[in-house]
Amino acid sequence: MSRLVEKPVEKTRSKSALREYTEAIAIAVVLALFIRAFIVQPFKIPSGSMKNTLLVGDHILVNKFIYGIRLPIWNKVLVPVKRPARQDVVVFRYPKDPSMDYIKRVIGLPGDTVRIKDKKVYVNDQLLVEPYAIITDEKILPAGVSPRDNFGPYLVPPYHLFVMGDNRDNSQDSRYWETVPFSELRGEAFIIYWSWNSDGEMTADPQESYVRWNRIGKVLH
Repeated sequence: MSRLVEKPVEKTRSKSALREYTEAIAIAVVLALFIRAFIVQPFKIPSGSMKNTLLVGDHILVNKFIYGIRLPIWNKVLVPVKRPARQDVVVFRYPKDPSMDYIKRVIGLPGDTVRIKDKKVYVNDQLLVEPYAIITDEKILPAGVSPRDNFGPYLVPPYHLFVMGDNRDNSQDSRYWETVPFSELRGEAFIIYWSWNSDGEMTADPQESYVRWNRIGKVLH
C-alpha cells in the first residue's frame, strides 16, 4: 500500500515543480520584454560620431519612458511624459532608413533657428556653449563645399529636432539630412553600463585595456 501511495505523490510534486519553473521563466521573459519595450533598452555604440562622450564599444542604457509611453512596433506615443530638451543625448530611428538606430545630441528644438559659422554653433543668434564637442580638423570648409563647418540659418520645423554628433568633424547628422521627427525618438541615453575596447591590451591602464573600467557607470550629460 505504501508504494501505491508514494508514487502518485512524487508525480504530483514533479509536475508541480515543472509548472513552477515554467511559470517563473514565462514571467521573467514577459517582464524582460516589457522593460525593453517600454522602460529601458540597451544599445551598443558602433561608431565614433559621439566621441568623446561615447566611444566605439560603449554599451549604454536608454530611457524609453522619459519621452512618453509608446507602442513598441509603431513607436506612437500613448502617454506623453516630457519633451526633449536641448543637449539631451537621444537615440532615434534614422529618418532615411528607419531600420537603423542613430545616437546624437539635441541642438535645436522646434522653432529654433540653427546656424553654424566656422564650426561654432548658434541657436537663435546665441553662441551655444558646448564643452562636450570636439574638433579634430582645424580646416574650415565653406558652405558651398560642405555643410560641416558653415550651415544655415535653418528653422527647425514643429515636432522635429536638429541633432549633431559631439565629434563635429566626423558625424553624419542634421547638417546633412535635416531633422528628426519626434515620432522617430526611441529615448534618452543616460548611462554607460559596459565598455569594451576591441583594440585594447592586457594592461592595468584603463585607457588601453580591453575593458574600459573607468567608463563603466558613467552618467551621460
